[in-house]
Amino acid sequence: MNIQPLLEALDFQENAARTLTDDLRTQAEELRARLREAEIHLEHLAITRKTVTALADRIPTQAVSQDLPEHPDYPRILAVFNEATGPLRARDICEALDHELLPKNIEGTRAKLKRLVKLDLLSEDDVGSFATKQ
Repeated sequence: MNIQPLLEALDFQENAARTLTDDLRTQAEELRARLREAEIHLEHLAITRKTVTALADRIPTQAVSQDLPEHPDYPRILAVFNEATGPLRARDICEALDHELLPKNIEGTRAKLKRLVKLDLLSEDDVGSFATKQ
């Protein structure tokens, strides 16, 4: 029996498998490098968010004639409105303050916005739509 054709077929398949393995290994290395870059970028964004959030309390807000309620979100809410170009909803404020978008957080923020309206610092143009006092 002549096994030479069988050995040539095995050589051909082995070379094809080796080429495929090398190509996949190269792709995997490229993907690992891209993943590392994406993870570093994500980490930098998280650090930036923490820094901006920490500095938000230090950003001067509009002149407040009355004392704000004792809660760290009030100055931060006013800072968000100082940067806003139009009316905002409670959900928008939650996103800007990096609160989870849970109903309890949105409702709590809405209550704070209503209190700022009562303090005459914000206005409620439409139901649930708040803006800086003009």
